[in-house]
Amino acid sequence: MTPYYDESGVTIYHGDCRTLLPRIAPDESAGFDLLLTDPPYGIGFAAQPTKWQRRAGHKPEAWDNGTVEDGVALARSLCRWQIIFGWNYYDLPPARCLLAWSKPDAPPSMGNVEYAWTNLQQNSRHLAVSIGATNQERVGHPNQKPEAVMRWALLQAPQDVRTVLDPFMGSGTTLVACKRLGRAAIGIEQDERYCAMAVERLRQGALPMEVESEPRES
Repeated sequence: MTPYYDESGVTIYHGDCRTLLPRIAPDESAGFDLLLTDPPYGIGFAAQPTKWQRRAGHKPEAWDNGTVEDGVALARSLCRWQIIFGWNYYDLPPARCLLAWSKPDAPPSMGNVEYAWTNLQQNSRHLAVSIGATNQERVGHPNQKPEAVMRWALLQAPQDVRTVLDPFMGSGTTLVACKRLGRAAIGIEQDERYCAMAVERLRQGALPMEVESEPRES
């Protein structure tokens, strides 16, 4: 099938991952190296009255009102290593390694930490990145993760990871992180507005970078 975008080792498909994944997945014996994704949490965040949402003028989004258990399960079946944000909203098995993003400037109405479930066989890790420090990155997606957080998460995976899947890619932060760090990536997004945002980000600002410039864990 024809991708929405396919340049420099990064591919985007427009559609529902539950429909597309069976059509684009590699041979079952291989699969993808890593699932790195931030699926919907089902909390209706786009419509919440935070100052960020008010400033951006975000309105309720249908995808934001429920989790996608079947899509996550399908993606997990195709990936050897897995990092899934929103751990506390999904039915996932016990984990040795959780990744925690701490938000020092989170308002009282929001959690000041988010967790990613992983199947990595290593110690849990924690990173502090402020929300306000990422304002210049914002492109219009109500749930956009800081690029630094997704780069850091990617670097927690084994060094031999070369192909990354994000079936809930939103505005493409995972793909931008992959391009910067020289990993091939496939993203899937059902809203074409966000596909276009991701393409713009990849073409305008996602230049390779040195790993040494990553934020340090705290």
